[in-house]
Amino acid sequence: MTTTAPPADSRLIGRAHYASRAVLEHFLARHGATFLQQLTLRATVLADGPLELDALVEQIAGSLKNDPADVLRTVDELLAKGLLAADGTRVGPTDAGHELIAAVLAETGGSTARIYAGIPPEDLAAAGRVLVHVTERAEAELAVLDGQS
Repeated sequence: MTTTAPPADSRLIGRAHYASRAVLEHFLARHGATFLQQLTLRATVLADGPLELDALVEQIAGSLKNDPADVLRTVDELLAKGLLAADGTRVGPTDAGHELIAAVLAETGGSTARIYAGIPPEDLAAAGRVLVHVTERAEAELAVLDGQS
């Protein structure tokens, strides 16, 4: 029996995002970490050395469309937990920060593999192309809307 998939729209994309995010947040809760903390910390782990605080805040706030003040609070939380360290205006992950990201990636690996298992590579490529276009167009629309304020 072949199931016909509904066309992609904002509701369907949102449902996929929130379902996947809920899986991730299940694992983050084990470590007392939030989604925003994980994204912020992961950005520093993936960087080649410490990041300028302003650049980190701009990166995370821009990608999530969050208030920069929320990201700054998150950086403060990560500093207080000892997961980030500051050196002047630069921040970078501590050993504990690296360990947390490694643990979360290891724990989520099985779930991620099961979620994507059996989806043909060409379907994933097509979905990726669609999501890139939707993201670009939504960001352009947001820029117009922000310009009207």
